[in-house]
Amino acid sequence: MNTAPPLSETGRTDRSALLIGALVPLTRPGWVEAGRHLLAGLDLAVREVNEGGGINGRPLELLVRDTAADPSRAITAVDDLAREGVVALAGEYHSVVARAAAARADALGVPFLCSSAVLDALTDGPTRWVARLPPRQSRGWNLYADFLLDAGHRHVAVVTQPSIYWAAGAAVLRDRLAARGATVTELDMRALAPAAVCDAVADRRATALLLLVGNPEPAVSLVKSARHDPRLAELLIGAPAGQPEFAAWVTALGDDGSAIPFLRYLPARLGALGQRTEAALAERLATAPSFVAFEGYDTVTVLAEALRSHGADRASVAESWPHLAVPGSRGEIRFSCPPGGGVRQWESAPMQVVERDPKNSNRFRILHSG
Repeated sequence: MNTAPPLSETGRTDRSALLIGALVPLTRPGWVEAGRHLLAGLDLAVREVNEGGGINGRPLELLVRDTAADPSRAITAVDDLAREGVVALAGEYHSVVARAAAARADALGVPFLCSSAVLDALTDGPTRWVARLPPRQSRGWNLYADFLLDAGHRHVAVVTQPSIYWAAGAAVLRDRLAARGATVTELDMRALAPAAVCDAVADRRATALLLLVGNPEPAVSLVKSARHDPRLAELLIGAPAGQPEFAAWVTALGDDGSAIPFLRYLPARLGALGQRTEAALAERLATAPSFVAFEGYDTVTVLAEALRSHGADRASVAESWPHLAVPGSRGEIRFSCPPGGGVRQWESAPMQVVERDPKNSNRFRILHSG
């Protein structure tokens, strides 16, 4: 069986290689399971490129740095990787960390293809050095709000923790729901225990509770409390940020973790390349790959095409973004700059609202697509 690379930072091993710096959360408080999947996808694509002859005869090599969900650590990693001579940066899952990395990459003139972070304001202003694969948070969370509205929810509660990511998501939901006559009640997790959150939801007669909080805690405790509160038997629990995507969610919650809708960045059906990628990732991970693993794979696939078609230097990679049309595992990838956006963006990236099937927690049911 193939396995993902060990969870340690790696240095250069081949002096002829084209170097790609990989930023991934591999230790707590980072979301380690997401980091493992992201790294598996990055590494698989590098191996496939090299098995196909590399980039004009030169191999690709990943230099891995663990961000541990720490923006300052990510900045240090970008500095280190720039000195090592990487031609581009890839990766990162946490939006706040990706924002710090993007700002530093922009300042140093190192192209950064963000694999998985969705915060709209990835940079403070326009830059040619940064591009992104996943949908902008506003696009994805508006889709989630539409799902709630179509399901008849007109009073939604959100429980939040301090973060620019959670605050931005809450604002998107509030604006979209308010535009169609629904309301959002925000509950501050700093001031409320899980039982008190349930009390507030019951008192306000909310029909949906969204978890804009960290995983596993306090998300797991909130789900357990709500699931076993008889007043909330009909309550929809939602997790737009994707906490239920990974196997650890089922391990922690069992049946309580099913039927919790979340955003997932996959198409309804994978094509031939996607199916081959899925099988290879499953072998490497020894579990079903998450959408984050596909994002990692597509990141290196895009960078490899940029290096082949436009040249193996930083400026050429950055100039390539608007000219690329790359067959990815989830569809053809093209970049544009949306109105008001600061970075090049795959605007047609696939999105779904899905949930784990209560009858089989390893199966996902598509509830809404966009």
